[in-house]
Amino acid sequence: MSFHHVFETAFGFCGIVWSERGVCRFMLPVDAPAPAEEELTKRRSASSAATPSGEIAKTVAAVVRYFEGEREDFAQTPVDLDGTPPFHQAIYRAARRLAYGETTTYGALATEAGFPKSAQETGVALGRNPIPLIIPCHRILAAGGKLGGFSAPGGTATKQKMLGLEGAISPDAHPDQASFAF
Repeated sequence: MSFHHVFETAFGFCGIVWSERGVCRFMLPVDAPAPAEEELTKRRSASSAATPSGEIAKTVAAVVRYFEGEREDFAQTPVDLDGTPPFHQAIYRAARRLAYGETTTYGALATEAGFPKSAQETGVALGRNPIPLIIPCHRILAAGGKLGGFSAPGGTATKQKMLGLEGAISPDAHPDQASFAF
């Protein structure tokens, strides 16, 4: 059984779906609550609307703070990736090790996860990430520090805003270089 909740942040309305094991789906901000609710129930039709408690309530509060510009770390947030292919799980575990504002490339993340020469497959896995932000796919860039794609609501504009919020630095930047000019 799973549950879902839509909540407002400074960037818009987010949605979260969870099971007894942890977060199994997260939706980045959209302009209104109805589209968030519709998307969550479309993908997890068996979920019931509920008010979060415990770890999930803490996660919701952390997401609200994150979009207000506070430094938040979701690395310890419990997740439920039941049914996710093993390759994707390995990529997601590696991505979760990235710190706030830290970026890497698809190729470097693939290598970190134990799959060198799998940059393209890594991009596919990240494009199917069911838990963006908590699994920080926005921190993964194309070769040369280029932005790359982003399949979440708002596309690359959302990715740019999130990286800008974090003061992210390109993995190819000189140590004295400032953050991206998003």
